[in-house]
Amino acid sequence: MMIQFLSRAIDERFLTHRRRSTSTAGIASALLSVVLFEYRLLVNHVWRWDLLAVGLTFVVIKLGLMTWFYLTD
Repeated sequence: MMIQFLSRAIDERFLTHRRRSTSTAGIASALLSVVLFEYRLLVNHVWRWDLLAVGLTFVVIKLGLMTWFYLTD
C-alpha cells in the first residue's frame, strides 16, 4: 500500500526537481564557504583553511564528475 502511494507521488518531475535543487544547494554552499574565506582573510587577516577546503573540495568533485560524465556518456 505504501509503495503504491510513493510510486504515484514520486515521478520523474519530482526526481528532476530534487536533482536540480540539490545541485543548486551544493553550489550555493561552496560559494558561501569561499566568500567567508575571503571575508575572514581580507577583514581579519586570518586564513581559515577549513572554509577553503570545503570550497576547493566542491570544485574538484564537480569538475571530476563533469569530466567523468563527458568521457563515459
